[in-house]
Amino acid sequence: MSQASDKVVIGKIGAPYGVKGWVKINSYTEVPEGIFDYSPWLLADDREYQIDQWRPHGKAIVAKLVDIDSRDDAERIKNLDIVIEAEQLPELGDDEVYWRELSGMQVVTTQGYQLGVVKEVFNTGANDVIRVKAKANDAFGQKERLLPFVFDSVVQAVDKTERVITVEWDPGF
Repeated sequence: MSQASDKVVIGKIGAPYGVKGWVKINSYTEVPEGIFDYSPWLLADDREYQIDQWRPHGKAIVAKLVDIDSRDDAERIKNLDIVIEAEQLPELGDDEVYWRELSGMQVVTTQGYQLGVVKEVFNTGANDVIRVKAKANDAFGQKERLLPFVFDSVVQAVDKTERVITVEWDPGF
């Protein structure tokens, strides 16, 4: 991967659950339970943690980590990011990309106009959107643009090597 960071945040430890060291888990994976496909977890306290057990709890997920045996232990790791090594992520096909790979990519129209650099990717429910910070001297006076990240209709190509996204987009919009 050409990404500068070799770590990926996949969730966050939530509040303690009970008195035996269980914690609520806030998962950032597409399928919330998918967070447990990755182990070990490196938390922001720079320690690795193995998952002892986990289970759904209503609409939430709770987990017991190895060596987290009391409510005080659980309180100590509360609100820490759950991080994994980037190489633990599954390999993607040629036409697929992780959001984290898009950050910092140049965005260029099919006519060659430089729209700017991807600052953020988010989901609106309907589709993914890229927030593009425009060049300081943008000819259309734009500071930023929001573009739907939809292949074929807007996004024409993503070149991971050159770090360029080619789009069909009116620069004045």
